[in-house]
Parts: sequence; C-alpha cells; structure tokens
Amino acid sequence: MMEICYLLAMTPDAVDLSQIKRALVVKLRHHGDVLLTSPVFQVLKNHAPHIEVDALVYHDTREMLTEHPAVSAVFTIDRDWKNLNPFAQGSHEWALLRALRMRRYDLVLHLTEHPRGAWLTRLLKPKYSVAQRAMGINEGRDSRWWKSSFTHTYPTPRATFRHTVESNLDALRRIGVQPVTAEKQLVLVPGKTANEKVMGLLAAQGVEPKRFIHIHPTSRWYFKTWPAEKFAALILELGRAGLKVVLTAAPTADERAMIAAIKTELKAPVVDLTGALSLKELAALTGQARAFVGVDSAPMHMAAAMQTPTVALFGPSGEAHWGPWGVVHRIVASQNPRHTCRPCGNDGCGGSKVSECLTELPVSQVLAALNELLATQSGH
Repeated sequence: MMEICYLLAMTPDAVDLSQIKRALVVKLRHHGDVLLTSPVFQVLKNHAPHIEVDALVYHDTREMLTEHPAVSAVFTIDRDWKNLNPFAQGSHEWALLRALRMRRYDLVLHLTEHPRGAWLTRLLKPKYSVAQRAMGINEGRDSRWWKSSFTHTYPTPRATFRHTVESNLDALRRIGVQPVTAEKQLVLVPGKTANEKVMGLLAAQGVEPKRFIHIHPTSRWYFKTWPAEKFAALILELGRAGLKVVLTAAPTADERAMIAAIKTELKAPVVDLTGALSLKELAALTGQARAFVGVDSAPMHMAAAMQTPTVALFGPSGEAHWGPWGVVHRIVASQNPRHTCRPCGNDGCGGSKVSECLTELPVSQVLAALNELLATQSGH
C-alpha cells in the first residue's frame, strides 16, 4: 500500500472533515476536463475515508469517472435536455435536483465557472461549498452573486499557467486538505469487459500487447490537429523501423475523413479501430500500447492516466496548463521564432481553424521525440 504523510492544514477557515459525510464534485466540461478531476476524489478519500464522494458531470463524460474506486455515485446532466420542450426539460432537471437533495451533501466542490454549479449549490444548501473566485465573465456585476454562492473561493494565477490538475486540487487546499505528489495521479478504470474486448481485438489483428504504437491523430477541435499527410509520413517511418501502429478516432464524419486521408498516403494496411471502441475500451487499448502519439485531446489525457508513455503535439493550447500529467512524456511544440504568440488559446491563426505553430511542426521532430521516449524503456 502507498504510504502518504499528510501535511497539517494551514488554512484559517479549514473544514473539519470529520463532520463531512457526503461531498459532491461538479465538473460540467468535456471528457479530458472531467478526467483531470479524478485526483480530487482520491485525495479527499485518502484524507477522509469515511466521506462518500459523488460526481456531477455531463452524461457523455461519465465514463471518465465510473468505476473510480473513490467515487460513490456519478450523477449526470444530458446536454440534449436543452433541446426538449420546457416541460420535459423541467422534469429531468427536477428529478436530478431531487436525487441530489436526497444525498444531503455537507460539501460541494464546483470546479468550473459554469453558473449551474452556483445555482445548484444555493439549492442544495451544503454547510460548505468551494469554487474559483469570480473571473472573466463573472467579474463586475455578477461577482458578488458568485462569491455569495459559496463559503470558500480560491484564486487562480493571472499572469502564469497552472496545470489543470493542480487548479482542481486547489479547491481542496482551500479547505485545508494539502495533497502530496504521491496521491495526485489520474485515475481511469477501463473495467474487465473493456479489457477483454480489447485483448480480443488485438489478437484478431495479430497485434501483441505492449508491442504497438497507439496513434490518435484527431481532436474534436480541428485547430488542435496536425495535418493528415504528416501523420501518414510518421506512420511510414515507424513502419520502416518495424513498429506496428494502431489508429483510433471518434466515429464522427470529420474524424473518419481524417483517418481516411491518412490511410490513402500509406503503402501498407494499418490496424484501424476508428469508431469501434467505447471510451472505456479506448482506455483499455491505450493501456496496452508501448507508447501513445496524439495532439492535445481527451485520448492524450487517457493515455497519461493509463501510464502509457506519451508524445503530445501542442499548438495554440498550452502544455503548462494541459500537458500529459504524471506520466513519462515528451512535448512537441514549435521552436520557430515566428511562433512566439503560442500558446494563444485561439481557434487557429486569425480564427481560421488552422494553427500554423502546429501544422508546421516537422515530422522529424515528432519522430525524434518518440524514438527518445522508446529508448528510455527497458527491455527494448
């Protein structure tokens, strides 16, 4: 068992965890964002094993937290509710509120700027509640309302980057829980069914576990992607080196199109599991890979959670904020002096959905990073 020496709480208004029976963690964002909250549950459970810690996330992101050993229950909001008629939407919202109220939370940790979390906190009336201080759109006329929604608020750096995992853990630090490095790992559990399916798929394709490179070239955001022809060139180089590649992507039309564009450039078939895997199965697959290559995306964070050595390509988004967490990795980012603007956070240069700092990354730089990563692995 991991032995952890806990630091004494130094926060003046620290919360007495012995008085907390149930806590709710709210993270209404995308898949990667939700996965990056996974250490919060584990740290809180480590410090107070008696607390039941629940999650509230969007329905499509639930698999990032289901089967997490420190999560008691996962409540969800379906994004499609907003497309229903007012009566149907209200029925779903009321059912969720009733279910949450029945849990009688003593503590709510709201980990985004989403106003729903503030309203929910007011309606659930926990003894303690935590959120980031009002910033951006919440400043000005809304800041007083935001601050009064919570018993504790905490700051974020204004001039520097802080990794999202640490920012999430700041909610616990604010109430006197000081996490140590050993307990900050991402937690993602594929489960037995997903593991068995993936092992069957690999066997059917003649792919040995830990003997392939997992490449997930796509992102739901086009401006975070590297050109298809460059991914194809990378795969060709890996083939020449005798390395087998397994490709994955989401089943959406744009991601399927990118995979098709990559495959048209190849001279030999490649194992392509695009659209064939659930999120749990994708986690199981990347857990069996020798290394992962991809852009800033949820699958990249999943690879890190599964402790798969990771090569991550970054352009307009910042690696200091979103880089692979707690895993051996290499970041590939532009060294071109023309790209001093990165990370800009924009959706492509001039809003064009194309990020030159990313598209101009040479194949040789990505290949060198992967080879360096593979060279660090023992037994190969």
